[in-house]
Amino acid sequence: MFDYEFPLNINDLLYRARDLFSRKEVVTRFPGGVHRYTYGDLYRRVCRLAHALDRLGLKKGERVGSFAWNTHRHLELYYALPCTERVLHTVNIRIPHEHIVHTVNKARDRFLFVDEDLVPIIERVKERLETVEGYVVMAPPGKRLQTSLSPLYYYEDLLEDQGEDYSFPEFIDERTPALMCFTSATTGLPKGVEYTHRGVVLHTLAISLPDAANMSERNTLLLVVPMFHVLCWGYPFACTMTGAKQVLPGPQPTPADLARLIQDEKVTHTAGVPTVWLALLEEIESGKYDLSSLKEVLVGGSAPPRSLMEAYESHGIPMVHAYGMTEAYPVVLVSRLKSYLMDLPPEEQYRFRVKQGLLMPLLRAKVVGESGREVAHDGRELGELWLRGPWIVKGYYREEEKTRETFGDGWYHTGDVVTIDQEGYIQIADRTKDLIKSGGEWISSVELENAIMAHPAVKEAVVIAARHPKWDERPLACVALKEGETPQGKKEEIREMLARRFPSWWLPDDVVFVDEIPKTSVGKFDKKALRREFGDHYVRAREG
Repeated sequence: MFDYEFPLNINDLLYRARDLFSRKEVVTRFPGGVHRYTYGDLYRRVCRLAHALDRLGLKKGERVGSFAWNTHRHLELYYALPCTERVLHTVNIRIPHEHIVHTVNKARDRFLFVDEDLVPIIERVKERLETVEGYVVMAPPGKRLQTSLSPLYYYEDLLEDQGEDYSFPEFIDERTPALMCFTSATTGLPKGVEYTHRGVVLHTLAISLPDAANMSERNTLLLVVPMFHVLCWGYPFACTMTGAKQVLPGPQPTPADLARLIQDEKVTHTAGVPTVWLALLEEIESGKYDLSSLKEVLVGGSAPPRSLMEAYESHGIPMVHAYGMTEAYPVVLVSRLKSYLMDLPPEEQYRFRVKQGLLMPLLRAKVVGESGREVAHDGRELGELWLRGPWIVKGYYREEEKTRETFGDGWYHTGDVVTIDQEGYIQIADRTKDLIKSGGEWISSVELENAIMAHPAVKEAVVIAARHPKWDERPLACVALKEGETPQGKKEEIREMLARRFPSWWLPDDVVFVDEIPKTSVGKFDKKALRREFGDHYVRAREG
């Protein structure tokens, strides 16, 4: 008998898949072939893994790090640790070595579970990992590696003789930490956040709604978002709860791998950052693959250019815009048209669809201007987005000062500058640090970037604030062209195209052409790297 309300536990998501969807598949692509099993198999292996965690001596509340791709083994960790009152810390495999060391030490991970091809990265930093007592290599049964990691265990060996049933706790306090992630650190060192059982379950229920990720047992999901990045946007939990088939792309997937998985597994839904869909578009346009099963792509991380949305829809694949962050498990906004807006002409519909969207149920938001007052809901006045709700974290892990700065008044100050219109659609104008202030007036780099991406020769574009001797800052466009295109005449074409949409003082004073736009560890455009390289472009031009 318990003397409190029935708790929200991740365990019940797993039990539902076991009881109702035991025949549904989880598919993982590996370089050597495809691995298939069912939710029934998943449950049995989670039980075996739970026994193995006991045998390793892990206590309640202790943390285990994963350093892994999107695979069935990583999915098993997603459940075995939280369901036994331990904590899974998903370590970003693409961050710099010093950030790996910082996040593992900050989280106090006791063991690291590492995919076989990522072992060399951990070998380079192992001497600086202060709390790690052992390493578990996630490799196929019987495979052995030459490695300096010690003490060393093999995942499949740990599971081999374990029982396929386990006495999970009947009830876990729903505020118990279940998983943790770190921000991708656009400035400074990554900051950690803890996700509770309560937050994960409520976020899972919300994103499964039709006006959110539109989850269903009938869906087949290709999980492109890395499982090491903000819980793969919650899809491993939403798929399991709803019984949707999961397709995991495995180690180092290429655009061709993704296209082949969509074709072969009849994928209906997928999600990821715009750079992924820009790369996949070339495969779609090659005509090599039958992608007719694909019904919808959810895109987030940064704003997708309208030209990208139109390109996908010309192939019969709708693209839905969403927005979130590490501090929010992560989904906050999804941009789906209200019923009466669907009667508008396509041009008017796009005006809403390119926005980040409507607030998820149960969350609260306000947009606060420089005066400290909430801005008008007119789609024009700018302010910072503040959030609170049952899956907005309360602060940063072991970071008291940063927590006070960002969460001190009970609201999460996102640092995103936005507008909100009369319908409630929120649109990101920029990150606070990315807004360009030229001669005392604000310019949105995001709007300029999306417009530049509409040029048929442009593959990728980023606009940064470059120091200017007269105007303090001026926009500078950094552009990567499509294969076969040359810069000749493109600078003038881009400026002329922008001049038809924006006032003259918004236009970039210059356009620099680069081979490729640098990316962050989670696939976003890395403006910080471009600011380092080109931040003094106009000053150098004046001095030169």
